[in-house]
Amino acid sequence: MRLPARSPNLNAHAERFVGSIRRECLDRLMILGERHLRLVISEYVAHYNTERAHQGMGGRLIEGARSEQLNGEVQCRQRLGGMLSYYHREAA
Repeated sequence: MRLPARSPNLNAHAERFVGSIRRECLDRLMILGERHLRLVISEYVAHYNTERAHQGMGGRLIEGARSEQLNGEVQCRQRLGGMLSYYHREAA
């Protein structure tokens, strides 16, 4: 089925993801080829699904559970050379 040209609201979820990956990742990198692009996208998807809090879900993660630890050392997990960071507490 052909879709009308320039109709961004036909698939709002896909458009939201594309906008997020462009703003948070692709606009800040110089992509050096297809293999590099695939690596960057796979790292971003892993960050998006397991480490990034989503406003529409009340700050929850898509996959996994956020640690509710109040004690313990804060750890930082970085992806893409520190461009994407995730902070969490290690279990004491």
